[in-house]
Amino acid sequence: MDTNKTSQDIDHRRRHFVGTAALTVAAAQLGMIGAVDAQPATAKLPSVKPGSHTSFGPLKQIDAGLLNAGYAEAGPADGPPVLLLHGWPYDIYSFVDVTPLLASAGYRVIVPYLRGYGTTRFRSSETFRNGQPSAVALDIVALMDALKIQKATLAAFDWGARTANIIAALWPERCKAMVSVSGYLIGSQEDGMMPLPPKAEFEWWYQFYFSTERGRAGYDKHRRDFTKLIWQIASPKWDFDDATFDRSAKAFDNPDHVAIVIHSYRWRLGLVQGEPRYDELEKRLAQKPVISVPTITMEGDANGAPHPDPAAYAKMYSGKYSHRTIEGGIGHNLPQEAPQAFAEAVVDVTSGS
Repeated sequence: MDTNKTSQDIDHRRRHFVGTAALTVAAAQLGMIGAVDAQPATAKLPSVKPGSHTSFGPLKQIDAGLLNAGYAEAGPADGPPVLLLHGWPYDIYSFVDVTPLLASAGYRVIVPYLRGYGTTRFRSSETFRNGQPSAVALDIVALMDALKIQKATLAAFDWGARTANIIAALWPERCKAMVSVSGYLIGSQEDGMMPLPPKAEFEWWYQFYFSTERGRAGYDKHRRDFTKLIWQIASPKWDFDDATFDRSAKAFDNPDHVAIVIHSYRWRLGLVQGEPRYDELEKRLAQKPVISVPTITMEGDANGAPHPDPAAYAKMYSGKYSHRTIEGGIGHNLPQEAPQAFAEAVVDVTSGS
């Protein structure tokens, strides 16, 4: 899980999907970068019940920066691109119901495994297994370059939302619009080392567990039991079955998974170093850059993970912005628990940008 460290609640009413929107078709860019601003002919989405889909089409692989990235793709190749980014401890199946919804509306949907998950692998055995935020964000920029996508809508939660926030803040020319669960998640090592009230510290128990060698070994040995426990804590009202969990748990068998997760949480506490190549980016992120791209933030009404109060981060968005709280016992894994609401937010934010 990756959220800022506050846990107050706020009563925002959910905005309802406005139905079919007339969307403009833009001309395709010439040269090496493909069409990026074309809009689907219609924004009308079919209804979907969570858990309706259990698989993607055949996964693809592409060399992208430091990685050979694994990803699912759906929708027309010339549709407006949307990248859906997962978090920890989740995977691309968080978007298994969202993806066909957006594909049916004419979007080109890309759902990559982050570094350390699923079929994504480092291209060199010598590359440091780094989990710091800017490194993960640059992975996605490299993936966009490899896929010849100049600009995309980014929609994400947890580590994925933090990654989307970073790209939108540092490289807004690459982000058309954004959907971000739990809002503004950009932080720094200084933030991570700041002590919190005891109740808030308690919510981050796993972070302190990971700071020990016993925690690293325990996560490695019991990663499926550990991640299932996190799912249950983070989404206390989500009644997922074993098959749903097992589909995602396979992604944690990635040989780099434990190293990436442990480094990420130790780095934020200042217990380990990052890489000098990312120092300048981390300095910029520590300044809490404002995000200017059109954004919808979302929160489930039963999120059991640490998460910020939406009122605390609204000021971090200077462009067109709105927040939606999704009711009905929706927890931390909002795209999988409420795929209809998540897909509607993607359509709405792209229609208005």
